[in-house]
Formats: sequence, C-alpha cells, structure tokens
Amino acid sequence: MSVRIATFNVENLFARYNFKAKLKVSKDDGFQLNDLAFDIFDNVEKTITAQAILEVEADIICLQEVESLPVLDRFNNSYLSKMKYKHRMVIDGNDPRQIDVAILSRYPFDWLKSHRQETKKNNTKIFSRDCFEAVVNVDGKPVHFYINHFKSMIGGRDKTHDRRLEQVNRVIEIIEADWKAKKYKGNFIVCGDFNDYLDKNSAVTNLAHHEGVENVVERLPKAEQWTHYYSKGEYTQLDYLLPSVWLAKNSKAKPQIMRMGLPLRATKYTGKRFANIGQDNPKASDHCPVYMDFELIS
Repeated sequence: MSVRIATFNVENLFARYNFKAKLKVSKDDGFQLNDLAFDIFDNVEKTITAQAILEVEADIICLQEVESLPVLDRFNNSYLSKMKYKHRMVIDGNDPRQIDVAILSRYPFDWLKSHRQETKKNNTKIFSRDCFEAVVNVDGKPVHFYINHFKSMIGGRDKTHDRRLEQVNRVIEIIEADWKAKKYKGNFIVCGDFNDYLDKNSAVTNLAHHEGVENVVERLPKAEQWTHYYSKGEYTQLDYLLPSVWLAKNSKAKPQIMRMGLPLRATKYTGKRFANIGQDNPKASDHCPVYMDFELIS
C-alpha cells in the first residue's frame, strides 16, 4: 500500500496570551480564562503554514519547531481539520525556546519514545531538542520514525559542527542497534531538520549517506535538491527524508519539495506562491516541506 510521508520545519509554531482581546469569563478560574485567551501566534503567517501542509496532503507529517502538544492540537483543530489528523504527539525536548519535534498522523501510534534525557559524560544533554521515535500503525503495517532537529548553525557552521556530529552519531547508534542485525529490512524513516548541508565539511554526511538509508532527495536533479534559503544567497538541503534502503528500493516515486510558502526573497523559486506572501514575512516557513509516496512492505 502507498502512504504519503512528509517532514516540515514549521518555524516557530507558538501560541501566546491575547492581552488585547475583550474576554468575557463566566467563571473566575484561571483555566477558563487561559483557554479563551490562548491562541496561535500570528494568525496570518500560520494560515500560510497550514496552506503548505494542506497542499502536501501527507498521511503522516513530522514537524519541527512546535511549542507544545496543546499548541499542536489548537493548530490542527483550527487550521487542518480537513486533514483528519486524529493522532498527534509532541514531547517536550531540551530547547530553551520550547521548539520541539512533533508528528501528525491519520493512523494510530503503536508506541512512542523520547531520547531527550540522554547525556554525555559531562552530564550535558546530547540532543538540542530530541530524537523522537514513533511507530505508526498503517493498516497493520508498522512504520518506525526517528524525528530529529539537530543543533542549528547559529554562531557559525564550523563552531557548531561538533555538536551536530555528536547528535548524528547518536542517531546512527540508535538505528544500527534497531536495524543492523536485520540488514535494515524494515519500514523505517529517519527525518527532520538536520541544520546542515552535504559537502566535505558537513556534520550530517555519515547519516545522510549511511548504508542503511537513502537520502531520497538525491533522486532529484542537483539544482532541485534545496529545501531552505538563507539570506546570503545560499540554497541548500537542510531537511531530510531518509527511508531504509529496503523501503526506498520498493518505493519508485521521486520526492517532492513544496516551495509555495517561501518568502519572495527566495528568488530562485519562480513558481506559484500562496496569497499574502511577503518579501520576508509573512511566509509558511523558511524551510520547505519534503514529501514522498512510499510503498510499504509487510
């Protein structure tokens, strides 16, 4: 059977207290007041973010930069109801800005696991956010996800390289422990915002080109592999879908990168954009959703 799977950094999916709203509260309890005032921050921008997700029409979409499960629930209920994502999960990670990884699915979860508490020898956390595992039951066929958002390049790509490399190496350890003895025969996907692109100085090469997975974006022409635009004129792949080689071999489709939500400053993209897109803002995100139709194997 075919299932459409996506990854998307939704850029700051937050909710905030609406201090300007004229609230009428029938009960003087903080919970009701908070429920009334709690709303998605920047409705215009997040409407465009939702349009990007609606355009992709994924059965399962892995997200980065989601503040919390209540925020994801509110976003899903308010903007994505037609997608019927009945199954949603966010586990708080380690980021001080509260930008976590998440998953939306039309299919139920079999189990979930977080690696947020893992530490190095000096007792600092390995993951900037998390390596969040989710096993989704797609009509009796389990699909195992490893959802990531590695250390950003803020502060300099070279200076942050080793931190990303630590996270990459830990994810490799996890998938090898789960799948190497099985010769990587299984429906599993490593995905997310890796915050690095592939060249001789990359921190993510060992994962993106691991023997057990395929970087399916490389099925596209080189000029079409970019998923992110940086203001200094850099068009690079920061977002990855890495299915097992077994699953990838069975899935002949090419991935797609949906760029209709990019700001106008990303001039390399000349196609159609959503309404109300600005030069810098509003926009769907500074990243593009990456998605592909996979043929699951029993």
